[in-house]
Amino acid sequence: MATAENKKDGYILRCFSCKTEYNVDDYGKFYRCAKCGNLLEVKRIPAAPGRFNRRRGLRPGVWKYFDLIPLWSEEKIVSLAEGGTTLFDCRNLATIFGIRSLFVKFEGLNPTGSFKDRGMTVGVSKAFELNYKSAMCASTGNTSASLAAYSAKAGMRCIVLVPKGKIAMGKMAQAIAYGAEIYQVDGNFDDSLRVASEICERDNKILLLNSLNPFRIEGQKTVSFEIVEQLGGTVPDFVVLPVGNGGNITAAWKGFSEIFEGGLEGTVGNHLGKNPPKMIAVQAQGAAPIARAFRSGLRDSIEFVSNPQTEASAINIGSPVSWMKALAAIYDSGGLADFVSDEEIFAAQKLIASKEGIFVEPASATPIAYLSKIAGEKSDAYEQMKDACVVCICTGNGLKDPNALLKGVSLERLQTISAEAKSLETVLA
Repeated sequence: MATAENKKDGYILRCFSCKTEYNVDDYGKFYRCAKCGNLLEVKRIPAAPGRFNRRRGLRPGVWKYFDLIPLWSEEKIVSLAEGGTTLFDCRNLATIFGIRSLFVKFEGLNPTGSFKDRGMTVGVSKAFELNYKSAMCASTGNTSASLAAYSAKAGMRCIVLVPKGKIAMGKMAQAIAYGAEIYQVDGNFDDSLRVASEICERDNKILLLNSLNPFRIEGQKTVSFEIVEQLGGTVPDFVVLPVGNGGNITAAWKGFSEIFEGGLEGTVGNHLGKNPPKMIAVQAQGAAPIARAFRSGLRDSIEFVSNPQTEASAINIGSPVSWMKALAAIYDSGGLADFVSDEEIFAAQKLIASKEGIFVEPASATPIAYLSKIAGEKSDAYEQMKDACVVCICTGNGLKDPNALLKGVSLERLQTISAEAKSLETVLA
């Protein structure tokens, strides 16, 4: 078992672009590389065999992988029993799409109903370890709910900025219930994140906990470890997931990549597969800067969307902060990126619910919408995927944003019967 000191020796903070290195525990004093201004990442230095061993008796879920996460003290863990979400074998959808093997990793089963909890347990735990008393985020909803919950657990002050009128009320209700200080910004998510970043950079006593925070990524990467373990060691051929700010695909790719690194003896290193999966990024058509950059063959540049428009509010982001990391994950994995329309998203949301009993929020339905799209087109991507093992990561619970699905539905339009069995028999006949 690693001590805190030699565990520290196994991690560095590094610029994703120019590779300048920093001390991991200096994060929060700065948020970007001092040399080139790019995003930072936590880099694990493969250690001697046995240093990083999963401690099975510690906790389930995310913290089962404590030795693969840059937190030094178990006493600083702030947890709500996140992770360990179900991997559903979706045979009905597989038949509909003509895909040999289709699974859905349903992250809506996390404590606050979204994948954000994986990253937030690590982000808040690290903030707690570094003695921060306040945390802040900009959010389209899920991040605010998650940060508010974990801040409440840690006894920290939570400050949330949301784009005015562009957050699902189910998510707003969560942040209110958990006691967050909520401020509406007269602008979109990108404006909210800009304001939050400026405040946290000026005041080193408030830690920014958006997905540019590399400790968030360290928690979210555990979804990849779980997928491989739940498949009995099989590494899927393709992983399809929704993309907004770019943090989730960055994290999933980091997790799969680490599985193939050295120093993981006795952990998720016991896998079946020669290569990590191909990562498929799916965006909404009205907010698809990453997909359009990929379609244009771009890797080191991107054209942002100044006024993103999609009813899948969780991915209504036009200036994704992690765009470079997301594109790297797509290119390095041999994957691809595409977009789907809002109409395709809502059709897919109903399809996965009616055929598999899984109710996801609109943004989470984008992987299903994408599979439906390529199956109908019989595209080259479909030809590659139809005989493969495909995993879709559905990131949030449908109860977070039910209003989108209920548009046009009125209780007055539902058929009413008398309180007699005979009345129902007549209707059913």
